[in-house]
Amino acid sequence: MADEELEAIRQQRMAELQAKHGDSSNDQHGQQEAKQRESDMRNSILAQVLEQSARARLSNLALVKPEKAKAVENYLIQMARFGKLGGKISESGLIEILEKVSQQTEKKTTVTFNRRKVMDSDEEDDD
Repeated sequence: MADEELEAIRQQRMAELQAKHGDSSNDQHGQQEAKQRESDMRNSILAQVLEQSARARLSNLALVKPEKAKAVENYLIQMARFGKLGGKISESGLIEILEKVSQQTEKKTTVTFNRRKVMDSDEEDDD
């Protein structure tokens, strides 16, 4: 009887582990599907908002600077959702938007020189 009980406990534990492992793979699969749906939605909105040449420029930008391209995409999607776009954006319009984003995210670098005043030959008088 002890062997039968032990075997039942083992089977129950094995079923619990399989269910738990199966759920985690389903969660991962669900997350991948959600990411795919979000990506498809973004692409469809951008296709409605941008002309073909502007989309090509944005995809080229995404290859070089993915952070900046993502920021521009988010900006365009937000403008589209609020109805602030009058029509499709041309390549020149996208360039203007890129310049605005560049100005907002531009990093200012300053260089300061701290000169030491130890044994400076200019301060001494040679009489």
